[in-house]
Amino acid sequence: RAHGERHRGAVMSDWLDYWLSYSLSDFLLFSSRTYYRLIELYNLAIWPAQIGCLLAGAAIVWLLLRPTPLRRRVVAAILAAAWAWIASAFHLERYATINWAAVYFAAAFALQSLLFLWFGVVRDALVVAGENSARRTAGVALVAFAVAVQPFAALMAARPLSRFEVFGAMPDPTVVATLGLAVLLANRLRWLLLAVPLLWCAVGGLTLLAMESPEWPLLPAAGVAALALSLKRRSRGALRI
Repeated sequence: RAHGERHRGAVMSDWLDYWLSYSLSDFLLFSSRTYYRLIELYNLAIWPAQIGCLLAGAAIVWLLLRPTPLRRRVVAAILAAAWAWIASAFHLERYATINWAAVYFAAAFALQSLLFLWFGVVRDALVVAGENSARRTAGVALVAFAVAVQPFAALMAARPLSRFEVFGAMPDPTVVATLGLAVLLANRLRWLLLAVPLLWCAVGGLTLLAMESPEWPLLPAAGVAALALSLKRRSRGALRI
């Protein structure tokens, strides 16, 4: 019996040693050079759509600062279009050529687009925290960061302008902007809209870490911040965007 236990212990030790011998990069299906070259070709193919994407992102920030009944569906419509575009044009048409999992990413992004269409455009269910609440301030700040600051994270890795990632065209800044919107929601809908973005924060962060990209902490940090802010007590005041 003692011999059997020692044998099982040895087998378990060998199994752990085997898996610990792998690094995160060993599970990556492509190199960082291949990935950023794909982004570069994608950016060149859709240019100058990035300008429109940046303007749409700026419009979201402005609409969240100055909400009116007429604009309440516009934010949701812009985000629905962005998630749908990325699902098709980036994940399915480009990313899937180097990563088989991109097909599933596309499905998740398409689902997020449908959620914005149904709850934001059709049902007009996006209710945000009161104007003077800390949650609303933090949410708008997170959206502004995704639109105006996050694209320049590429400078950390000394990547050229052709490899920058902008809101509405690439997953990461679009996800962070969505986190910002979800944070300022004053109803339980925020949890439904947070699911896919939080999942992408984990997947995207691990992918960037495996590629040893210096900006890899950005996505996980945004996800943790959004989750922490969303767990705060519901603000007293609320209004529709």
